[in-house]
Amino acid sequence: MALRELRNDLLLRALKRLPTERTPVWIMRQAGRYLPEYRATRAQAGSFVQLMKNPALACEVTLQPLRRFPLDAAILFSDILTIPDAMGLGLYFEEGEGPRFQRTVRSPDEVAALEVPDIKSELSYVFETVARIREALGDSLPLIGFSGSPWTLMTYMVEGGSSRDFKRAKSLLYREPDAAHALLNKLVAAITQYLIAQADAGADALMLFDSWGGALSAPLYLEFSLHPMQRIVQGLKAVHPDVPVIVFSKGAHAMLDPMARIGADALGLDWGISLHQARALVADRVALQGNIDPAVLLADRPRIRAEVRLALESFGHGHGHVFNLGHGITPDVDPEHLGALLAAVHDLSPHFHQ
Repeated sequence: MALRELRNDLLLRALKRLPTERTPVWIMRQAGRYLPEYRATRAQAGSFVQLMKNPALACEVTLQPLRRFPLDAAILFSDILTIPDAMGLGLYFEEGEGPRFQRTVRSPDEVAALEVPDIKSELSYVFETVARIREALGDSLPLIGFSGSPWTLMTYMVEGGSSRDFKRAKSLLYREPDAAHALLNKLVAAITQYLIAQADAGADALMLFDSWGGALSAPLYLEFSLHPMQRIVQGLKAVHPDVPVIVFSKGAHAMLDPMARIGADALGLDWGISLHQARALVADRVALQGNIDPAVLLADRPRIRAEVRLALESFGHGHGHVFNLGHGITPDVDPEHLGALLAAVHDLSPHFHQ
C-alpha cells in the first residue's frame, strides 16, 4: 500500500525522514479530558468503555481536537487494552484507579487456556471507528492507529490492572519463562492482526505503546519487550510495507540503539532524554517523536514557547522529527496552552528545515 495522497502529509513524510517544510506536530491523548466537548461526549456515552465501543461517538471525539487546533494528524480514539478485553478478561475502569480486568492470567494453565480472539469479529467496533474517521477526514490529514505492546498488555493481564512494581508480571518472567513467552506469542499474533486490520480500514500510520518497557532490566527488556515488538513490526511490514510504524517504550531510552534496529520507522521519546542525545544514539536510522514533558503545558505562554524552541534546537536542523509530548496530555491543561504550543511549533520550526 503506497502512502495515501493527502493535502497535509507532513507526518508521513517526517516518519519516513523525508524533507518537510516544518516540523509536524500531534499530541498523545489529544482527544481527551482537557477538552470540555470530550467530557460532554463521554457523559453522553455513559462511561469510557461505552464511548470507546460506540463508533459514532469515538469518531466524534477523535475529530474534536482537529476542529480546535491545527494538528497534523488524527489518532484513533480507543484504548491500549482492547485485545485483552476481546480475550474475555472484562475491561472496566475504576474512578481514580485506571483500567482494571475482572479476570487475570497468572499461571501456565491460564495462559494455555487463553485463546487468540477472532480479531475482525471481536474488535469490529474499532475498525468501524477507523473507517468512519477516515471518511470524515477525507484527504485532509493522516490517521494514526495503535495498540499496546505485548509486554504492556501482559502486565495488565497478569496484575489485573496498573501496578507500581509489576511483581506478579515480573515473577512470571523469572519463574515461568515458558508461560510468559507463550502469553507474549499469543499477544504478538493478536496485535499483528489487529494493526494490519486498522491499516486495512484506513489508518495511515501505526504506533505501539510500550508503556511499561522501562520497568524491565536491560536483558528482560530485550527478551520480553523488544523482541516481541520486532516480530510485530516485521509482520506489519510484510503486509503494509509503506505504512510507517512508531514504537514508544516509555522509560527505556537506554535501549534506543537496539530499538532503532527492529525495523520501525520512528521511535517515541519520553522527557528523560534529550532529542540531541537520542539523535546521536540512533544515528538518523529512524525518525524521533517527542519528548516534551506534559507539565510544560501548565506553564505560561512565554515559557511554553521557550520550551518549544529548546526542543527544536535540541533536535537541530534536518528532517525526521515529529513534535509531541513525552506522554499524554493531562486533564488539567488549559486548551489555550496547547494552542500556544502548536503556534510556536508552526512559527519556529521552519527555520530548522531550511
